[in-house]
Formats: sequence, structure tokens, C-alpha cells
Amino acid sequence: MEPETSVIVESGVDLTSEQMAELRELAGSRDVPADVALRARIVLWSGLGRRRKDIAELAGVAPLTVDRCKARYAERGLAGLEEKRRGGPRTQVPPQVRARVIALTRMSPPAESGLSHWSTRTLADHLKRREGISVSWHYVARIWREENLKPHRSGTFKISKDPAFAEKVADVVGLYLAPPGGAVVLSVDEKTQVQALDRTQPVLPVAFAATEKRTHDYVRHGTTNLFAALNVTTGEVLGECRPNRNGATFLAFLKKAVKPHAGKEIHIVLDNLSTHTTPDVKAWLAKNPHVHFHFTPVGSSWLNQIEIWFGIITRQSIRRGTFASVNVLVKQIRDYIDSWNENAKPFTWTATTDEILAKVRLVQTRVKKLVNNNAK
Repeated sequence: MEPETSVIVESGVDLTSEQMAELRELAGSRDVPADVALRARIVLWSGLGRRRKDIAELAGVAPLTVDRCKARYAERGLAGLEEKRRGGPRTQVPPQVRARVIALTRMSPPAESGLSHWSTRTLADHLKRREGISVSWHYVARIWREENLKPHRSGTFKISKDPAFAEKVADVVGLYLAPPGGAVVLSVDEKTQVQALDRTQPVLPVAFAATEKRTHDYVRHGTTNLFAALNVTTGEVLGECRPNRNGATFLAFLKKAVKPHAGKEIHIVLDNLSTHTTPDVKAWLAKNPHVHFHFTPVGSSWLNQIEIWFGIITRQSIRRGTFASVNVLVKQIRDYIDSWNENAKPFTWTATTDEILAKVRLVQTRVKKLVNNNAK
């Protein structure tokens, strides 16, 4: 057998390719403490030939700490990196400092800093330079973990201005939690302008210690519009791709969606797009009194269960797909729907009307406070 390749590390530590892989896994794991992952990275950087002072700067530690990490790994391997901190108790930080860290974390950085949000290092640096409080970024990270603060992440929200918001929420949620006996509940919507993107070079597949890679540039071959209806009771999806989205195509899909449920009362949850209320659609509803529309509040399409499914197909099939043409994209969507329906399961809706309205009121209260504070 050929001998394993190895990398010579400063201080006489040898790393085999297998050890390098173990260290990479440890450094990238979300299930290990941050200090253990940092020690693994230090040893890895050493194995990659980085200088001691460069490693110390990258890790935000003293050069002596770099030597200590390598020595512990050389003596006891991964077990040495995972050992708990030795020595005396941690230096006690005054409660006022902890409170200040938490308060600053919940505020935006000062405008003159040019920052949009805090990191552990920028917050620790701000405390030291601007307020004369000396704490390490490790301390800031520990406070964030303990208080479940995540300033590096952000989300979105929108408060509906629909005057009938509460009534519409109660109507839709009532269909999910207590559907009328013997009736069919369909969640319907369109995912518009789905792009058929083709990469300029072949996608590099997953390899050991390497993720799948694709070029950042692409060729856009066109778009399609995905019409879909989710059966809330069974989880099955009826989908169809059309080149255009208008009242006529929506009505044609609607007729196809209700056809398998002839003779039953059909309740359809949908949003407030103009294509859903064209004169032709209204005339068809008048001729089919067993079909009932239930509109989500304006700006609240998240209440429509088909949006959950659109998110799933986007993540699992569309976003990372490579499509040489619109036809290839449409075929993949059809294949995904067929595969989904082979083992379809309904989404379990648990949020009650009261819980949703309470959360909305809480957000409204926070927004009002911010508006009032900014006006002062």
C-alpha cells in the first residue's frame, strides 16, 4: 500500500489526509461548542501552512494559544481539542456590562460606523473604543448564545391593511382546522415567471470535503408560470405550467382542478390577484354554486397553504436546477409533482385564529413604538 500523504505542521505535528477530513468536519459542525470548532480551525490552518502569527490574527487569539492548540492535538488528537477549559474560574464580568452588551445588540450600530448590523468582533471593538469597556468577542458570542440573540440574521414582515383582516383570517383558518364535512378544500395560486436558467459550465458534483459548485453566471432560456392546487386534506397537488398568466389561463386551470371533485362542495383558498376575479371567472362561479372562493387578506398570501408547497419545490427542485430550455424546466416540475403525489401528506396546520391575531397585534405594537421613538 502507498503511504498516506501528510502535511508537516509547525511544532512537529503531522496530519494525514484522514485527520484533515476529521478536523474539517469538527470545524464545520453546528453540534460542537464554538471554542472546540475554533481549535480545530487553528490546527487545520497550521496544516495548510499558514504562519503562526497569521493564524493568531485570523482566530482572534494570542500566538501562545495557537501553540497550545497544536500541542493538545499532537498529544491527544481530537480528544485534546474537545477537553473543557482548564485553569481557574472565568473572570466575572459585572452585570452592567452584560446588560450593555444585550442592549447594544438589540439596537442598530451607530450611523457613523457604516455598519448595518453587529458582529461579535465589531460589538466588542465598539465597546472598547467608544465606551471603554474591554470584553472579548468570545464573551459577546457567549451572551448571544445564552440570550438567543442573532443579529447576523434578518427576516421580513408585512402588516396587512385589509379592514376585514380578522374576518378573512378566521374564514381561512376555519377551513384548515375544521373543514366542512364531505367538502373539498383546495389551496390555489400561481408561481409566476419561473426561470429556466442554464449554467455556462457543467455543475461540479459533490465530492469528499467539497460541496456542489456551479458558475455564478448563467444563460436565461425563458420562463413559465406554474399553476397549482393543493388538496388540503390529502396533500396531493395538481400542477400545470402555462406560458402566460391571465384570467383565461386561470379559469382553464380552475376548471381542471375542480373536475375530479364533481358532486362535492368545493372551497378554494386564493389570494387577491385581479386574474382571480375577472368577469369570466365571476360568471363561471355563478353557474357553479357548489364552488366557493375564500380570499386571504390583502398582503397575506402566507395564509395560503400552497405557498408552503411553492417554497418546498423551489428549494428541492428549481433553485439549484440547470435547464437547457423551458421544456426541460417544465418536465422537471411535472416529474417533481408526480413524485410528490406518490407519497403525498397534508400539512398539519396548528395556528388558531386567536394565535395569529395576537402575533399580528404584537408586531403592530412594536412598529408603533419604533415610529413614535423615531418621531421624537
